[in-house]
Amino acid sequence: MTTPLLNDLIKALTALPGIGPKSAQRIAFNLLERNRDAARRLSKVLDEAMTRIGQCTLCRTFSEAPLCQLCASTNRDPAVLCVVETPVDVLSIEQSASFRGRYYVLMGRLSPIDGITPETLGLPALERRLAEGEVKEMIVATGTTMEGEATAHYLRQMARRAGVTPTRIAYGVPVGGELEYVDGTTLSHAISSRREY
Repeated sequence: MTTPLLNDLIKALTALPGIGPKSAQRIAFNLLERNRDAARRLSKVLDEAMTRIGQCTLCRTFSEAPLCQLCASTNRDPAVLCVVETPVDVLSIEQSASFRGRYYVLMGRLSPIDGITPETLGLPALERRLAEGEVKEMIVATGTTMEGEATAHYLRQMARRAGVTPTRIAYGVPVGGELEYVDGTTLSHAISSRREY
């Protein structure tokens, strides 16, 4: 038997990816039985993160400041822009230590059925950025899912209209794969072996 508040906790935990009702129930009971201090710390950090973490005004990744550390860095090449689907993709590429350019994070991929349009992904802002002339090469690093490929096609056309060379990571990234699950060595090779798209 559970209480209404315990039911709310279990239901809230199912919002996490990969956590179904049974896993949420186990987590809730574990937190209440053995880890109340950890649960309080988690609650505090979650609340603070939801309040203080926003998006970088230039690349759209998660940031606590108007510009993220990568966009604020003078050691990055502004002529090479890598477009990815999520902030996790940025982290994966950065861990490969093979890319020194800048990023643009879409926060998703085109999916008209789900209501995810070019505007939702910030593509008008990206188009304006490309039109400024500083970017010479745009690396399209979207996943190889059907939606990822449709997004890649849209991005390639956008780059060409702006006179920017579009390239696409391909070598070593499996078809149907997501960047966050690809190891660093494979990602490093994919970045260094990119091709015109």
